[in-house]
Amino acid sequence: MFNKNNTDKSFKRISNIIEGLSMHEDPESISLLEEVGTNSSVDTIREMTARALVKKNMHDSLAVVITNKGKGINDMNTVVAMSTINELLSLKDKTEAMKVLEDTVNMHSDEEVRDNARSVKALMALS
Repeated sequence: MFNKNNTDKSFKRISNIIEGLSMHEDPESISLLEEVGTNSSVDTIREMTARALVKKNMHDSLAVVITNKGKGINDMNTVVAMSTINELLSLKDKTEAMKVLEDTVNMHSDEEVRDNARSVKALMALS
């Protein structure tokens, strides 16, 4: 039987875990967010995870949401993709994100990923 209170409590716990991992400095936190969060079948969890990875603003965390097909800016769910893009646009220091975007545009093997990176890079240059 569906129990809304248990679902809400579970979702709050997951949200707290993702937020905690976003603040954690250990590189393993990036791997955990990528493995568990960005591969979730739940759109909201993928969205929260992608935003958490962008907030870390580190090369490896940004690469997850920029260079991987089906994750972050390349997610099939437009809410997840746009949320990730908005988070990238709101970064105070866009230096590392611009580097990852540039590398993706120049070197990624998938044309769709390159095109998405090119579009986001143009948006970031204007912001």
